[in-house]
Amino acid sequence: MNSLADRVDNAHESDAPGPRLRAIWISDVHLGTPGCQAECLLDFLRHHESDVLYLVGDIVDGWQLRKGWYWPQAHNDVVQKVLRKARKGTRVVYVAGNHDEVARQFLGMRFGDIEIVDEVVHPLLDGRKLWVIHGDLFDGVLQHARWLALLGDTAYTIILKLNKWFNAIRHRLGFSYWSLSQYLKQKVKKAVNFITEFEHAVVGEARRRGYQGVVCGHIHKAEIREIEGLLYCNDGDWVESLTALVETADGQLQLIHWPWRGDEKTRQPALLTAPASPAVTNTAPAL
Repeated sequence: MNSLADRVDNAHESDAPGPRLRAIWISDVHLGTPGCQAECLLDFLRHHESDVLYLVGDIVDGWQLRKGWYWPQAHNDVVQKVLRKARKGTRVVYVAGNHDEVARQFLGMRFGDIEIVDEVVHPLLDGRKLWVIHGDLFDGVLQHARWLALLGDTAYTIILKLNKWFNAIRHRLGFSYWSLSQYLKQKVKKAVNFITEFEHAVVGEARRRGYQGVVCGHIHKAEIREIEGLLYCNDGDWVESLTALVETADGQLQLIHWPWRGDEKTRQPALLTAPASPAVTNTAPAL
């Protein structure tokens, strides 16, 4: 039986990928969990080619896999799609995260043409250098109270299950996707404060190292904006946001939102755009 990657590719042979990108960043896919939207990511990867593909941590969720094995065909298809891109000449860089921290045992090694690193620097077309990290090292809860982080991960999994049932009902009623967990994050003051502190901590370290910006994941909040004079980019996730950060051939940074439900496609590409100049302008509402 053909994989979903092959079936999707064959079903849309007339749909050519868009213009080749300089770079794509994706993170927080959480393969191995029911919340992972592997079909959406697979469709995104089929439509976008790049010189470099950065996998910015938490691609495979080792925390959940240790609790119980969950690995449907679609998750395997995503892995095969990435490996296929690497074989065809795309440079694929895997930046280890906290949910896939086992990868940190293999830093500096290559597996199937994929580089395993803890951090990497991406040069933009205009010469600015972006520090690419997952971001968990700037999570105070994770670093100083790991048990609390694990408890929070369990609660998050439960919320995602509720969210899945809730959105199944919304879909039947003709409404669009709505994220319960993102709504709760925005409403809970401590969560908002945590995100703000995280962003400033990451930017501060990027400045100390002499970079002009940073790309990270971890907090599942896609964004491009200027913080304290540096460019802050978070590529979101493939559980709720369904977003990727890209650098176009002419050096523009964009966040692409890519929901996909079988033959029904409702996409809003380039939700946020950062021009090549140091100033950052939002061209559409944030997620």
